[in-house]
Amino acid sequence: MDWQALNLSLLLGALTVAILLPLALVLGRWLALARFRGRAVIEALVTLPLVLPPTVIGFYLLSALGPQSWIGRVWSALFGSGLAFSFEAILLASVLVNLPFAVQPVQRAFESIDADLRDAAATCGHSLWRSIWRIELPLAWPGILTGAVLTFAHTLGEFGVVLMVGGSIPGKTRTLALSLYDRVQAFDMGSANEMALLLMAVSLVAVSLVFLLGQRGRRHG
Repeated sequence: MDWQALNLSLLLGALTVAILLPLALVLGRWLALARFRGRAVIEALVTLPLVLPPTVIGFYLLSALGPQSWIGRVWSALFGSGLAFSFEAILLASVLVNLPFAVQPVQRAFESIDADLRDAAATCGHSLWRSIWRIELPLAWPGILTGAVLTFAHTLGEFGVVLMVGGSIPGKTRTLALSLYDRVQAFDMGSANEMALLLMAVSLVAVSLVFLLGQRGRRHG
């Protein structure tokens, strides 16, 4: 087992969830309630990472973050090192790729809340923030937790975009999925099997938890 890669993957997954969850709450609720002509375009952009090949996303991110880009030059001027092939680069890529996994369950959760409840809260004099905190979030939490679980599990298994943007630098950008690939390339099938089983177990637990939360949400819906 490559414990260094495992620790890096866990850190990447935790930070991705921490960054995406607040964004998913704001964006998901807005998409659930807002009605405007460009909504379909925004929803398509949020969904796009699901259908684009990871190498395509990685290619454009690498172009945007490379040393010749303005982002890469500003980053080098501020921090004295390049952004591409760094942990910060794969974190940015992970946030972008996992956007639909975080936003869509949250959006569906807010969409399932009866509009009459919001109207009743407003009639009773509740402010918007009090209504969100006391009524909407308790009802939407299965969807919010589902988004967090899916995002974390997908981050652990992400391969193509991380390889394109971060390479496979031990202790810096080599995640568990990349380490698994390296072990197979080196014909170390025993270690590769351990990592594959761990990733499969995490995915199975995540999917089981998502189904459990879905059943709980339907019972309380």
